[in-house]
Amino acid sequence: MALAEPLVSSWKARLALDFAFQDGKTALAGKSHDGPLVVQKPLYPEGGAICHAIVVHPPGGIAGGDELALSASIGDRAAALLTTPGAAKWYRSAGPQARQSVAFDVKGTLEWLPQETIVFDGALADMDCEVSLGPDARYIGWEILCLGRTGSGERFAKGRIGMANRISRNGKPVWFERGRIDGGGRLMRSAAGLGGKTVCATLLAAAPAIDDSLLRSCREVEEAAVTRLPGLLVARHLGDSSEAAKAILIRLWTKLRPALASRDAVEPRIWKT
Repeated sequence: MALAEPLVSSWKARLALDFAFQDGKTALAGKSHDGPLVVQKPLYPEGGAICHAIVVHPPGGIAGGDELALSASIGDRAAALLTTPGAAKWYRSAGPQARQSVAFDVKGTLEWLPQETIVFDGALADMDCEVSLGPDARYIGWEILCLGRTGSGERFAKGRIGMANRISRNGKPVWFERGRIDGGGRLMRSAAGLGGKTVCATLLAAAPAIDDSLLRSCREVEEAAVTRLPGLLVARHLGDSSEAAKAILIRLWTKLRPALASRDAVEPRIWKT
């Protein structure tokens, strides 16, 4: 029996956050939202220098016609870590496209470390992320994309995913990637594409400079392909387990964070709940 599409009206939701360094502490100095996209109270498990914030989408999934927009501004000397309480789920659509846009303006340090994204069979998803960096800004961000609910025997056999990811520094492009995955399409099977794997993960780390020793250290992480461009490190993983993919990205993060953000890798508590 076919799985019925969730019976919900489409949501239009927007969340804007502003982090500023004030009185020796990174503060969530401003926030505004419309619709079901909110942030929990600021958390300081590492002390006041860095603010942890959990972005919550209360409906729990993204259906056809939904439009979500997240933006954040991180001021000079401010540091923020943004994550999510659980997996994002993109439901099957009967026709309308679902969209998510993420935009970050970073003068200080930002870590965007959401939990995995599960794309249901038949989903029509557009995902867009744009990061604008100041001269001395640091950024670490990742995406763990799961095609189908393989634990339930479901494959991503139909539907479409569109993705765009842009990073610029001082207005000049550092990274621009655009892709499209058609459910059951050639890219999913091709050895030059996903090679039949159901989980693909990407980590991007940007800093004014990334030295040779850090590159060598990251290349020691097994099952990760790591390369370096001017001011950018790119790591990728292909597999069939979201848990394994996340563990690999965390190992990379534990090497990158001390070097780029000058602090030990302290995992958000929400990852363990």
